[in-house]
Amino acid sequence: MVFFNNREINPEDRQPPRRTLPKGILFGGLLLLLFFMMGLALTVGPAGLSFARVIKGIAGRLPGLRGFFPGELGIIEEKILFEIRLPRIILSVLVGMALATAGAVYQGLFRNPMADPYVLGASSGAALGATIGFAVFSGLRFSSLNPVSVLAFAGALLATVLVYNLARIGRRVSLTVLLLAGIAVSTFLSSLTSMLMILQGTEMQRIVFWLMGGFSAGRWSHVFDILPFIFLGFGAVMLFARDLNLMLLGEEKAHQLGVNIPLLRMVLAFSASLLVAAAVSVSGIIGFVGLVVPHMLRLVIGPDHRLLIPVSALAGGVFLLAADTVARTILAPTELPVGVITAFLGAPFFIYLLRKGKKAGTVM
Repeated sequence: MVFFNNREINPEDRQPPRRTLPKGILFGGLLLLLFFMMGLALTVGPAGLSFARVIKGIAGRLPGLRGFFPGELGIIEEKILFEIRLPRIILSVLVGMALATAGAVYQGLFRNPMADPYVLGASSGAALGATIGFAVFSGLRFSSLNPVSVLAFAGALLATVLVYNLARIGRRVSLTVLLLAGIAVSTFLSSLTSMLMILQGTEMQRIVFWLMGGFSAGRWSHVFDILPFIFLGFGAVMLFARDLNLMLLGEEKAHQLGVNIPLLRMVLAFSASLLVAAAVSVSGIIGFVGLVVPHMLRLVIGPDHRLLIPVSALAGGVFLLAADTVARTILAPTELPVGVITAFLGAPFFIYLLRKGKKAGTVM
């Protein structure tokens, strides 16, 4: 690793450049893998659809090709393909991209490979907001927006604002204090969520299932609701990717090179939290995507965030789509929450990082 817990990097101590795949091959390979996984996810499930019928059915919806593929799918098959599976697949890809991007940002910002998108209390805030939504506004919709999603989104952002202001001293923010404030706020919000769950006994099962994370209720409205926020958060992160690289040299050196440290922290923290808030508002709490994906890719391609962030986004989409496909098919017709699958894969990886950091003496 090239960074751990605010330890500065001496350019003279750097290892010789590692051999990496060319960018074109890397992005092309991930895109092909993503399209392959999307095609596979469209065909598998209780209602099996052949790959050829899926391709013809999608082609029949495209302008100029409708006349070549008339009546390829029945009414029920069309509903399954275009109203259930396709929006769910796109939603899982978008959420995976958002969580992996946020994870890459947090790991770079905190210079710690165990930093997670939920470090600023966003997940606990989203859980509390969603629980209030289930308790007060269950079954209601405002236009295309579900109150549960809206309140989860608001809770995630408000928790981030609260943590950031608790950690701020004047114009400075201590990263250690920021982490501790995140833990304290998360614990407090989680206790409120537990209390509301007990008071709302009739809705407890729905709340628990939502907290486990999943896309069983994913619809096109959810895709369109979060798409602008994901584009905004990702665009802001990419604008500051070069400054995030300079942060790896240490704050003093980054400041000498012209980086506005307080502004960089604020923009990156809020942009990453915006991505997390958009994701959890439609999917519930899905852990470890932002931990596993960017960390593994950092080991493979290095710490350059101008490459690491977009690659992490693509890989995060592939990872979460694969996890969701397994979650809905492994025990079909029973469906597992996708958060169970990601936790099953991510928890051992987190333990491995802890043991590795303990041996190296880099765990805070």
